[in-house]
Amino acid sequence: MFFNTWADLGRILVVGVCAYVALIVLLRISGKRTLSKMNAFDLVVTVALGSTLATILLSKDVALAEGILAFALLVGLQYVIAWLTVRSRAVGDLVKAEPALLFYQGCMLHEALMRERVTEGEVRAAVRNQNIASMDVVKAVVLETDGTFSVLPQTDKAATALTNVRGYASRSNAA
Repeated sequence: MFFNTWADLGRILVVGVCAYVALIVLLRISGKRTLSKMNAFDLVVTVALGSTLATILLSKDVALAEGILAFALLVGLQYVIAWLTVRSRAVGDLVKAEPALLFYQGCMLHEALMRERVTEGEVRAAVRNQNIASMDVVKAVVLETDGTFSVLPQTDKAATALTNVRGYASRSNAA
């Protein structure tokens, strides 16, 4: 069906604008971290906020106040988890994944690739995305906690950015 009633369209306009404004206000109050892409938990909250907005807009069964409460609950939980993560290593370990070293000084780390379910081709694609044509100029490729790849070029300086990456400590001591 293409059209029900003008009242339904009016409801979507009014509720949509109000829900959108409420979401923006809550996000501004909660800070930048709420919509960050730092880990899987952040992604879940972002998707849940979008899903909640869609439900508020399209479902007559969900009142605007209920939707705004759902937004506030999700944003509040995200804030609490982020706050606890910063203050508690146990919570941080539970919520956050650890970055993983996939390539280091000319060697694909096959055990890490298998554990993280990443192919050599995906590592090479990440390198190409950085406009690097040769693996010889790459010191390391890291799978970050948000699922993105970081490509670090060869340098004569110490790789201090790798200190918290799983698999780096054993390789740096051997080098």
